[in-house]
Amino acid sequence: MNNRLGRFGILLTTMAWITGASAYEGRVTDAATGLPIEAAAVTVGDSVVRTDHQGLFRLDATGDSLKLRAPGYRKREIAATELTESAADIGLTPFSVKALYLTVYGIASAKLREAALETLERNHMNALVIDVKGDRGFIPFEVDVPLAERIGAQNTLLIKDMKARVTELREKNLYLIARIVVFKDDVLARAKPELAVRTRGGGIYLDREKLRWVDPFSREVWDYNIAIAKAVAELGFDEVQFDYVRFPDTRQGVFSETATEDKRTEAISRFLQTAYQELAPHNVMVAADIFGYVPWNSNDTDIGQKILPITQAVDVVSPMLYPSGYHLGIPKYRNPVQHPYQIVYLSLKKAAERTGASPLRFRPWLQAFRDYAFRSGDFKEERMRQQIKAAEDFGASGWMFWNPRNVYPSGVFSQVH
Repeated sequence: MNNRLGRFGILLTTMAWITGASAYEGRVTDAATGLPIEAAAVTVGDSVVRTDHQGLFRLDATGDSLKLRAPGYRKREIAATELTESAADIGLTPFSVKALYLTVYGIASAKLREAALETLERNHMNALVIDVKGDRGFIPFEVDVPLAERIGAQNTLLIKDMKARVTELREKNLYLIARIVVFKDDVLARAKPELAVRTRGGGIYLDREKLRWVDPFSREVWDYNIAIAKAVAELGFDEVQFDYVRFPDTRQGVFSETATEDKRTEAISRFLQTAYQELAPHNVMVAADIFGYVPWNSNDTDIGQKILPITQAVDVVSPMLYPSGYHLGIPKYRNPVQHPYQIVYLSLKKAAERTGASPLRFRPWLQAFRDYAFRSGDFKEERMRQQIKAAEDFGASGWMFWNPRNVYPSGVFSQVH
């Protein structure tokens, strides 16, 4: 093979006489520092690989362009015709996500949406996490997914033209994240009870909110959620974030397979791997939300979530580091709401230590709602600032604030750096 561009060059060698594919080689770097980027995703057609610790990749595939993405950087696409010696290193521009969350009702409500946009501008933020399939399984706009129509997931259409809404938000230079609640799906479980999680007595399992879940072992469930992810990627979202990508936290659930720890872990990891591969042509970031204790626990937290395999399966891992959610605290910090900085920083540090992954692979969920566990009041500007500082001191690729009512403080909690 003619390697005239050198070890770090981008080499395009025609191999049509063997496979009809081409061989792509190169190095992905930080455009600001020139340093290599590890675990960047490089896509050609339907094929995707990640760069090694030196930022190098090789990919045999068919396509006319390379699509590149990495946590902490802006996406980039390069036409094959642009591959020249001057493009030996492909540089990606650093980018940190600073987001607020909006429910299906929040994005549909002009009042809540405009208030969130004002908060973003006031705090120099650049992103929104938007429910596209929420906690009850509803999809608030039309998508070309036949199963969604058949089961009634679109009976309540709150947004008439989601494509136009996405375009409008992107014109404000916002990074858009589509949140998809996966295995907690009351709509799908009601319509297709054969997919529902059962109780040992044979009935349908209901969680604390009296909502149904679907079986994480089911390929039909996987395919349904991946189809929704593809549809929103085509609408122009920058990232797909899978939430409730876990088993229900109950010992009473009955599934289509025996839910041992190994099988639970494999089911969750395999779903994420499958989604990652099938979303490859769209070049969207793929993220997974995990419980806050997962970085600390050596088991699967009884829900199929282990930090290493999940980190290996997606681009970004988003642990939910709400201090109120740490009912037992963490070592040396038993009252977590009094130590929001330590909760966020030490949990992220533990995740990086246990996976060996770059800090950029993690982007935490932070708390912007009233404490419900320790009677410690609201998490407003000061506590929000402490959490932001912890995430940034760690070196995360950004942060996201959660408030289920979509009501955020009127003051300033984030500064330009």
